[in-house]
Amino acid sequence: MAVLLTRLMLQTTKIDNNFIGRCFQRHTVKPDPAQLSLTAPTPKLLYLISAKDFSTAGNLQGEKKQKRRDAFSNMGRKISERIIRVLDEKGMDLGMMHRADVIRLMDKQNLRLVQRNTSSEPPEYQLMTGVQIHQERLKLREQEKAEPQTGPTVTKELNFSSNIGQHDLDTKSKQIQQWIEKKYHVKVTIKRRKDAEEPEHEMEKIFNQILQSMPGIATFSSRPKAVRGGTASMCVFRHLSKKEEKAYKESQESQRRDTLSKDDRNSNESDVLCQ
Repeated sequence: MAVLLTRLMLQTTKIDNNFIGRCFQRHTVKPDPAQLSLTAPTPKLLYLISAKDFSTAGNLQGEKKQKRRDAFSNMGRKISERIIRVLDEKGMDLGMMHRADVIRLMDKQNLRLVQRNTSSEPPEYQLMTGVQIHQERLKLREQEKAEPQTGPTVTKELNFSSNIGQHDLDTKSKQIQQWIEKKYHVKVTIKRRKDAEEPEHEMEKIFNQILQSMPGIATFSSRPKAVRGGTASMCVFRHLSKKEEKAYKESQESQRRDTLSKDDRNSNESDVLCQ
């Protein structure tokens, strides 16, 4: 009896397995061989990391500006060095101090700590008021504005004939002035009229007229000269340098004082005559 029960259980298990297998086969979709190539794993793409253009000159200029901005930044209580050299708000050397002593001095006098020379040994710092830091930052900003722009000089070119009308000449003079104010060099070429033999000084008059329309702004970088076998004249205008601007302003101020002094003398003489 036990043997018969065991055989019956094995047969039942076999039948169940076959039934389950037939069910899976019925509901399982075999993949189409034609689609196997389409569903094949594609190679992974390499991700490209975009990098900014490297420029040594630009980096150096940016580092200099960053150092200037950081030169008068408030360090707060974050002093990385253990021993530093300290200057007071008047610039007097207080000698080398421990950072804990510096922090106590800052709290006592209500001062800020700024970097002065971190390349020295030990690094040099200065105690300053908030007003002093603000004034120093304004000075640095003015110095950056006064510095000449680095990079190659841009040259603009303008060509026209010597028989140009006054209205057109005024328009071109304004265009030249706009370029000059942007610190460009402007190369101007004036072509000689074909129907007339005009002297060289007539061409120079036009150049001088253009220059006189920009007082205190421009000057000749290259003075007028004959080009193209004498059929044209050319010159180059540029912006005044800082030194030339200063000299021009001083000369204008001197002329103004001379004019006022002359008017005062004439007024005094007329008063004497009236008496």
